[in-house]
Amino acid sequence: MAKFNDIQLLRINYLRGPNIWTYRPVLEVWLDLGDLENHPSHQIPGLNERLTAWLPALIEHHCGVGERGGFLQRLQEGTWCGHVLEHIVIELLNLAGMPTGFGQTRSTSVHGVYRMVFRARDEQVARMALAQGHRLIMAAINDEPFDVQAAVAKVRTEVDDRYLGPSTACIVTAATDRGIPHIRLNDGNLVQLGYGASQRRIWTAESEFTSAIAEGIASDKDLTKSLLKACGVPIPEGQVVHSPDEAWEAAQDIGLPVVVKPSDGNHGRGVTLDLRKKEDIEAAFHVAYPEGSDVMVERF
Repeated sequence: MAKFNDIQLLRINYLRGPNIWTYRPVLEVWLDLGDLENHPSHQIPGLNERLTAWLPALIEHHCGVGERGGFLQRLQEGTWCGHVLEHIVIELLNLAGMPTGFGQTRSTSVHGVYRMVFRARDEQVARMALAQGHRLIMAAINDEPFDVQAAVAKVRTEVDDRYLGPSTACIVTAATDRGIPHIRLNDGNLVQLGYGASQRRIWTAESEFTSAIAEGIASDKDLTKSLLKACGVPIPEGQVVHSPDEAWEAAQDIGLPVVVKPSDGNHGRGVTLDLRKKEDIEAAFHVAYPEGSDVMVERF
């Protein structure tokens, strides 16, 4: 089978605010299909079979048909490779843990050149998914081997590095559900919600209305527990410990099973649950210790 030249990525634009496609952030890609403009999907031997074998969840893509299996129907009937790339990128994002469903591919006034867009919660993650999707589609077109799991792992690593922390992500998701746009202002968890005079900024789970005193108290889990207990709020029994041996002694005093975690950590880092054995508790201490100034043992 004759080999096709690569689809050319002419221009890549990250549209972070409302745009001609949607009010949500997207990655817009200008594609030149080259010779593939004359070869829709049903005319490329084995393309559809390879795609469905590598990405079986493509059956869940409704596409313009509006029902399960709609995109596969379009593949069988014949659709252009820019449209196919759009769905591949979306599926890689889904598999990597940053799900999306929005995408469009439209022709331009130039023969063989298309504008493809897809929802991009984060620019760097979207660019990585595009790069891996581009490699995947060319391998499928030219009947070459391709490691799908490795491609997904690369996108997932980017997601892990770039994704918002759990508290910030919950706030941003709730804002998105209410039609409130957001802009990530740094590589961490500083986010702007809304625009202009109505904008608000959050950092992790804090806003400009968060008390500095409350922040200081909440960052100290032991102090927070003592204040809540004084108000009659039920809290898990626990102790601050400074060594693996102290962690095991505290666990015996409190009663198994226990949780071992940093006293002032965040994002769930260094937390180990449902511990019942001495060796597991001692190992959990070493996991928690680098994530905070002290380690806590609490009843599970």
